[in-house]
Amino acid sequence: MRVLITGGAGFLGSVLARRILADGSLPVGGAAPAPVDEVVLVDLAEPAKDLAADPRVRVLTGELAERMPDAPDADLVFHLAGVVSGAAEADFDLGMRGNLDGTRAVLERCRAQAVPPVLVYSSSLAVFGQDPALAPLGEVRDDTLPRPQTSYGTQKFIGELLVADYARKGFVRGRSVRLMTVSVRPGRPNAAASGFLSGIVREPLAGLRAVCPVPPDTEVALSSPSRTIEGLLRAAEVSDAEWGSRSALTLPALTTTPRAMAESLDRVTGTSASDLIDWEEDPAITAMFATWPARFRTDRAAALGLEPESSYDDVIRAYLADLG
Repeated sequence: MRVLITGGAGFLGSVLARRILADGSLPVGGAAPAPVDEVVLVDLAEPAKDLAADPRVRVLTGELAERMPDAPDADLVFHLAGVVSGAAEADFDLGMRGNLDGTRAVLERCRAQAVPPVLVYSSSLAVFGQDPALAPLGEVRDDTLPRPQTSYGTQKFIGELLVADYARKGFVRGRSVRLMTVSVRPGRPNAAASGFLSGIVREPLAGLRAVCPVPPDTEVALSSPSRTIEGLLRAAEVSDAEWGSRSALTLPALTTTPRAMAESLDRVTGTSASDLIDWEEDPAITAMFATWPARFRTDRAAALGLEPESSYDDVIRAYLADLG
């Protein structure tokens, strides 16, 4: 079996690739587990050395629109690549190229296969937004209508609709998964507007200062890296009947606030690490977060056995354990 991961050099793509390679086999689309012979990583950047050195890994580097025609047929495609929220909002054309043209290139390559692959598309909670002309959004449920209020959210929602239509036409076995903000991400900060939700933990743990650009009691929806990967793999492995609707599935969320995250940081470490957080509001980021929901009821995900983390303390403990 061949698995293709776009964004394979990024954080989630790398974690997913390592998990698949470590397991060695994978159930796809309701079938029994089958050995994974090759993992194809497509990204602008080169993957980590350990991945590039694995003989089962093939690397394609470059823009999706340019490299996808060169990609081999795959049994399973994880489409994780994209321009993140802050960058897509700051540069409209960049977001359109990465999030729309790139997605279309992936879908067209899948369409060209003789046997339609299972395609897992990573969408985002940003497809939901608070329309200023309507009543407060409140709790998001499986049947809540997406009303994105950012370019990134709009591009992701269009991607969901394209995946659903390609699935309806029989070109792919599509499964769109709406990811929550992932925290804690290791490594360097990226251009995501939500990146501070990792930074206010990651940087203080490294003895560095971090900025929280939203009010401390802003409600946010989070998922740990492990629960996010669990959701992506579960979407890939279930049968079409178990997956059900062609509409996107929203992953479970842990609802918290930056203030509560800082308290968790101090509680877990037994220190005053949160003293390294600078609470400096950025009006643009605050305005963006004001349009994103923070409370979700995800019955469809629960039916597939997916649940949120029980507490942010557990998220920090897992991050520290990964650091060794």
